[in-house]
Amino acid sequence: MNIKLYVQTLLPALGWTALLTVTSLTVGVALGLVIGLARVGPVRSLRNAAAIYVELVRGIPLFVQILYIYYGIGYLIRNIYVPSPFVSATVAFGICYAAYIAEIFRAGFQSLDRGQAEAARALGMTRRQTTRLVLLPQAFRNILPALGNEGVALLKDTSLASVVTIGELTQAGRALSSLTLKSFEVWTVVALIYVALTLPLSWGVRKLEARLRVRGAAHPA
Repeated sequence: MNIKLYVQTLLPALGWTALLTVTSLTVGVALGLVIGLARVGPVRSLRNAAAIYVELVRGIPLFVQILYIYYGIGYLIRNIYVPSPFVSATVAFGICYAAYIAEIFRAGFQSLDRGQAEAARALGMTRRQTTRLVLLPQAFRNILPALGNEGVALLKDTSLASVVTIGELTQAGRALSSLTLKSFEVWTVVALIYVALTLPLSWGVRKLEARLRVRGAAHPA
């Protein structure tokens, strides 16, 4: 095994994988929060629109969404803006994961005691203040383990970005395999890198979940 060649090829790809994961998860959480709030909000039209978004996006494979945004929408807007593969993949991952994260937020909000919102309103808080200062912090704490699991899943799904030639781990592995003609060796290394990335994250999510359960038991609602 040419260690130097592997490091030179896979190390930059590892950076692209990490960057794509962080940017996509940021987009997914921000958009998912907005959609989740719409799902539990008082405006019926927004609730219906959010529900349609969730069902529509979850019904389309992520692989197809990446191709659709990069080649389909990218073709339609080519005279205005030509999105890079990285931007297209980030948007696709963000849109897709927002649908799942929105449902996590919805469940988090619905798990809270209704009396807290009523008490906040009785104290003179507006609906927006109640959501931002009272409900959101508690809901966010409750859903942190689920968000962590989505982050782990997203890290693995970034391998699909190779279809639009982003130089992440899978794309780099494909190039390295073609160069060295050692497919078993290359893909074993790539697989082990993914395991090395996901295992600490999964462990951290489990520790966080256990800590939150202990805290919840110590301070029952």
